[in-house]
Order: sequence, then C-alpha cells, then structure tokens
Amino acid sequence: MPMSRRLKDNINSNYFEAANALKSKKARRRIVAYVESYDDIYFWRTVLSDFEDDKRYFEVMLPSKANLTRGKKSVLMNFLEGEPLGKDMIACVDADYDYLIHGRTQQSKRVLDSPYVFHTYVYAIENYQCYAPSLHNVCVSVTLNDHRIFDFREYFSLFSEALFPLFVWSVMLYRNGNYPKFSISDFNRIADPGGFNVYNPEPSISNVKRKVNTKIHELQRLFPDAKEEYLKTKDDVKSLGVTPQTTYLYIQGHHLFDTVVSPILSKVCNLLRQERQNEIYHAVAHKTQKRNEMTCYENSLQDIKVMLKKNSGYMASEQFRRVQEDIRNYLDLDRR
Repeated sequence: MPMSRRLKDNINSNYFEAANALKSKKARRRIVAYVESYDDIYFWRTVLSDFEDDKRYFEVMLPSKANLTRGKKSVLMNFLEGEPLGKDMIACVDADYDYLIHGRTQQSKRVLDSPYVFHTYVYAIENYQCYAPSLHNVCVSVTLNDHRIFDFREYFSLFSEALFPLFVWSVMLYRNGNYPKFSISDFNRIADPGGFNVYNPEPSISNVKRKVNTKIHELQRLFPDAKEEYLKTKDDVKSLGVTPQTTYLYIQGHHLFDTVVSPILSKVCNLLRQERQNEIYHAVAHKTQKRNEMTCYENSLQDIKVMLKKNSGYMASEQFRRVQEDIRNYLDLDRR
C-alpha cells in the first residue's frame, strides 16, 4: 500500500533538513517555499530573491506535484498539522482576512503564530499588483505614453475612504462569526465603482459612498448593540496598519484586480493609446512613414493584465517591507 499523503508531507521538512546536512559545507543550503498558486510563485520569488547568497537559496513551488492541489488550505493543511515545517521548509500564503481576524480562528492562529509561515499582510498578491502609486508606471509599460492624465493615488485614497466604515463592519462580523449576514461577496458588490469616467471620476466615488451608507444603516438595524464592538474593531484594524486611505489593499484581491483596477486601467490606457496614435497621425511626415510608425507603435503595445501581474512597484510599500522583515527575522533566528 502506498504511503499516505499526510505521512509523506510530515517527513518533508526532515527530508530537506537531512538533505542539506549531507551536502558539502561549501554547497548552498536549499530552502523550499510552498505557495498557493502559479501566480504566487513569481511574487514570492521577488520577495525571497533578496535573501539569497552564496550560502542559501530558495526554491518556490506548489504544495503537491502528485495531484496538483492548490490553494491556501492545501498549503496549511498539508504542512502545518503536526508542525512539519522547519528551517528548510516554509509556507508563503496570502493573508486574506486571517491577518485582520488576528487569531480569532484556528487558521488565523496557524498563519500568525508559526515562525515558518509567511503572509502578505495585504489581502493577497493581487492587492500588491494594484498598488496605487505604481499604476501610472503600468500604464506607461502598456502604452509607452508617459502623460499623467489620471491621479491613481488620489482616486484610490478616496475610494478607500468611502469603503473604510463598511470594511470595519466586515472585519468585525468575520471576527465574531456573523459573516453569513454580510459576506466578502456582499462587500464586493458594494465595492464596485461602476460607470467610471477618467475625466470625471467623482460620481463613481459618490456611488460607492451611497451604497456603503445604505448597507451600514441596514447593519446597524440588524446589530443595534454593536457600536462598542465596532469602535474597538476600528481601532484594532488601524493598529494593524489599515488606514482609511489604504483600505483597497485589504479587500479581496481578485475583486480589486478584475472588477476595480483593470477596468480603470483599461479606460486610462485607451486614452493614452489614442493620444499617441493621434500624435503619429498628425505628425509632419509622408503617409508611408506614418503608417510604418503606427505599425511599430501598435506592435509595441502590451496587454494590461499581463503587465499588471508583472508590476513590482509594490516593493516600495510599507506592507511589503513588513514581509521582508519577517523573512529577515526567520533567517536571523536560524543563525542563533
């Protein structure tokens, strides 16, 4: 009978540690980092690369090659039960709400308490890819036009401020177990700007504010005695690094990427493309030269979602620096 999957996983950490011990003292130590999905491999590679040297390197991979299981639960269930993780095998996962729930559930405790589990602090890697101060650079990489026609920082600050009061409700209800009354999917429907206009974005923010206020009044009627708990949760999430201006980093990553940021980028990039094409069209040159220039420009354009996934501007963010600090502390602990 083949060895059970759990038994195999439980010996993995010991296996990697023993394998490293057998190597020559001059050989680089291999540290395996298990992640949730294919997209996570690239992100965690950018995190871990800075910590490689002539003594150690990381290999980032999915939790199973045998049955192709993926996702956070797969990583945590396979590699946290019995604490099989160790100095030569770590888990790297999205924070989701586990960071903000702050140990109220068993999974949250596992993510936050293990010295060999690392999380994003923001909801997921998609939130990093949508880091507002870096979005203009994404537009430039897509359109090759550096004209700033939209202020992403200001918009997502206002978008976050509009969502923050309802976001506190969401975290509170997930902490106390009442999330079926207001799920993340329910929150996402409200956190959809809809009808966005590059040159007049204010109505989309007003639309979000209107939906937020309507839902808050509904929740206040449903939970009339929640004021004290709400205020405590509000102070708590702020202490964890969430501000009214950065709420967008902590909402569901796929929703932010697909429903909010990508449509906005698409509209901004379309205008930047048109601007560049008009410049070529109206340039003082003969038709053949214009046609060749237009072909050259269009062949240089990039796909928005592809470039957004490759965006690494988040490395300047405070949240990313916290992830790096966790890795640094883990490596320092191993030296003691």
